[in-house]
Amino acid sequence: MDYSMFIPLIAVILGFGIAIPLVSYNYKMKAKVAGTQAKQILAAAEMEARNIKKEKELEARDEAINMIQKAELEAQAKLKEVRENQRNLSNRENKLDNKSEALDRRDIEIKKTEAQVSQALNEVSAEKTNYDELIELENQKLEQISRMTREEAKSTLVENLKEVAQAEATQIGKMIREEATMNATKDANKIVIAAIQRSAADHTAESTVSVVELPSDQMKGRVIGREGRNIRTFEQLTGVELIVDDTPEAVVLSGFDPVRREIARIALTNLVQDGRIHPSRIEEMIKKATEEVDEEMRVAAEEALSELQLPALHAQIMQLVGRLKYRTSYGQNILKHSVEVGWLTGLMAAELGMDGMLARRAGFLHDIGKAIDRNTDGTHALIGGEYARKFGEPDTVVNAIESHHEEVPMTGPLSALVQSADAISGSRRGARGDTLESYIKRLRNLEGIATGFEGVSKSYAIQAGREVRVMVESDKVDDNKAQTLSLEIAGRIEAEMTYPGQIKVVVIRESRSTAVAK
Repeated sequence: MDYSMFIPLIAVILGFGIAIPLVSYNYKMKAKVAGTQAKQILAAAEMEARNIKKEKELEARDEAINMIQKAELEAQAKLKEVRENQRNLSNRENKLDNKSEALDRRDIEIKKTEAQVSQALNEVSAEKTNYDELIELENQKLEQISRMTREEAKSTLVENLKEVAQAEATQIGKMIREEATMNATKDANKIVIAAIQRSAADHTAESTVSVVELPSDQMKGRVIGREGRNIRTFEQLTGVELIVDDTPEAVVLSGFDPVRREIARIALTNLVQDGRIHPSRIEEMIKKATEEVDEEMRVAAEEALSELQLPALHAQIMQLVGRLKYRTSYGQNILKHSVEVGWLTGLMAAELGMDGMLARRAGFLHDIGKAIDRNTDGTHALIGGEYARKFGEPDTVVNAIESHHEEVPMTGPLSALVQSADAISGSRRGARGDTLESYIKRLRNLEGIATGFEGVSKSYAIQAGREVRVMVESDKVDDNKAQTLSLEIAGRIEAEMTYPGQIKVVVIRESRSTAVAK
């Protein structure tokens, strides 16, 4: 029997026999080590728990201490606030006590004053009674002296007062009549001046004639034409009188309408330069000149509108504005005057918080009636207002146009601004045809007229000659005489001087009392 096959089996069995105790021993050792580690871990955990508990207790104690301190601080603040309130209440109580004492003293003083007033009233009443008795005695004595009853004395007094009142009424009536006469004279002067300006008399010849220079005197014959046919055709087509006289190398165009006169001047100038002068050529040149003047007026109106920064106007209004380029008043160009009035009105309106653009529009259009007043009945203000209303201008603008010469009542502040701006533009020195020499002469004449009256010490012409201030001697001129003196000076100015607009006369009377302390 072969036992060799059992040797591995026996070896395996022996290995298991040896390995099992070893493995068991190993597990026991590991269990022992694990138990030791577990005890260590448990001890460490207990230690850590005790430390954490101790820390938490410390934190809780600190937090409790902080809360106690905070509560103590809040209690101190509340206590301080309570004490402050108590102090304030105490002060208020003291003040109220003082006020109460003051009121008590005032009540005592008022009662004393009332007693004094009552006593004074009683005394006054007694005095009045005595006074009435004295008056009664005096009246009785007067009745005995005058041998008149009271009713008769009253009747006599009334008659005397009636005579005095009649005299005063007569004097007042005289002053009213003189003032009315003065105003009527001023209005008459205005009408005459306006009529002279509109009719363009000789004294405004510089604005009613134009001179066209010729290359030679031989050209005059060609201008006249055979049997005067050229000059007749020219005058018929332009409506302007062509004057050919002895003036060397020049002819004169005369006409009241400045636009027609300008068309005639341009046409005649072109004819002279062209050299071909006959009826058909004259008609052609006049047509071309008309178109050129229309274009110039349109451009002038647009430039004026642009300068004032205004929106577009109605086409018909623009035509009238353009015509103002060739219209003058006392030598002042109306279009430039209108632009200036527009700016002045706008500036004043802006200062007053009003609509500046509307104000510039009203000031710019205020003299638009002068473009057609020669061909239409009525004053330029009313004509301009009518056209402005017709072409859709606002009512405020229409009233400003119509009322700037006070021909209709003003309905708003804008009308007053336009009137003021018109006066400023027209009265400033150099605006109208007036030389410096004649300007100074007029001022001196004004001062000379005022100084020539008795009692006048000094006189000053101000506001470009529109006002004269007269200083009088108070011991020679009383208040009534001062009023009369102003009327007399105004009357002499009207009689002896020629001037546009109005001149205001102001008489100043000053009284002085002087004493010296030694």
